[in-house]
Amino acid sequence: MTATSAAPTTIAPTPSSSSQAEPVPLVDPETGEPLLDPETGEQLTGVAAQELVPVLDPETGEPLLDPETGEPIMADPETFPEPEVAPTEAISTAEEAKVAVTERSETIGGMVESMDAMAIELGSMRLSLWDLVFASGIVLAVILGAWLVTKGCHALLARFTRLDGTQRLLTEKISTIIVWSAAFFLSIDLLGIDLTALAVFSGAFGLAIGFGLQKTFGNLIAGIILLMDKSIKPGDVIAVADQAGNSTFGQIRKIGIRAVSITTRDQKEYLIPNENLMINQVENWSYSSRNVRVQVPVGVSYGCDIDLAEKLMLEAAKSVERIKKTPPPTIWLDEYGDSSVNFIIHCWISDPEDGIGNIKSAVLKKLWYLFQEEGIEIPFPQRDLNIRGNQAFDQLVAAISQRVRDDKE
Repeated sequence: MTATSAAPTTIAPTPSSSSQAEPVPLVDPETGEPLLDPETGEQLTGVAAQELVPVLDPETGEPLLDPETGEPIMADPETFPEPEVAPTEAISTAEEAKVAVTERSETIGGMVESMDAMAIELGSMRLSLWDLVFASGIVLAVILGAWLVTKGCHALLARFTRLDGTQRLLTEKISTIIVWSAAFFLSIDLLGIDLTALAVFSGAFGLAIGFGLQKTFGNLIAGIILLMDKSIKPGDVIAVADQAGNSTFGQIRKIGIRAVSITTRDQKEYLIPNENLMINQVENWSYSSRNVRVQVPVGVSYGCDIDLAEKLMLEAAKSVERIKKTPPPTIWLDEYGDSSVNFIIHCWISDPEDGIGNIKSAVLKKLWYLFQEEGIEIPFPQRDLNIRGNQAFDQLVAAISQRVRDDKE
């Protein structure tokens, strides 16, 4: 037995075809000489065979198969002309909304029809003025709804007293991201936008997002990490050094999506990117404890009573309200200087956000009056000079002496 393959089913062209091929003179394909009729001697003419193409399903676009042989159905392309493809609506739900509005009100329906008539075609997509108006309304409604839901979530989280400030802020940021992401996909669903239409631009758009928003997403993730490990939180007092070595000291007011807001004592607000706080060294004065030690240097003369001076220093430190009683202030003898005996007053505060320069000022001001009452001298700088004699120096001294005697006479 020999196996035979079934030939593909063909559909012959109908006589009523819109266009018929014209006959052409036939030639021998090997020699190129004309083919002649043996009876009449005239050159033969014929019609070139049309190349058959598979018949496609108008709904799925796949080739139709013969149910008996399973082979594709072939046909002359002129027999089944390709149907004209109408441009698709950019926003499918806008057409449904137009029909619903027209059924309710003829006047408004006429306005909608006029706006829908003003359209442009971008390839296979049709975009009308009505599509833009409808999409703008949906987007504004979704944005307003997302904003209200976000505010409601923040108000609801504020009632949970079990969450501290850092946990509440982290929860607020995560809920905000979830709400706005849901709003984005909801707007896409309400508009009925076919995302496959944007497939051509997806590669370029993704590349632009990768390069253009790389720092933005990096700062967003860095801010969430900072809140999760609680290394930096609102209310902390930190000092951050920039690339030039200049240190910025202030209190954290807000941790945003992109940057941390730090307010200094002179009410200057610095916005430091979250990534900088992740990769650079940060001095946090209130990370595990809010207690900060303040050092106040003081110098007294060598001839004073140092025990009395230490007593007055302690009294001056304890008189300042912001200085903590526990641990108590202490006095350390630091060094014997060129002109004075140098001490350091160590005292503790628990509110570094209110500044440390004013603490030093208050202690030194109080100590000034106490030293004046007890006669403790705050010395001026002193230097001992040794002058060696020589001929030029002796002549200068003699000239000055002669000048003094002349003035007296």
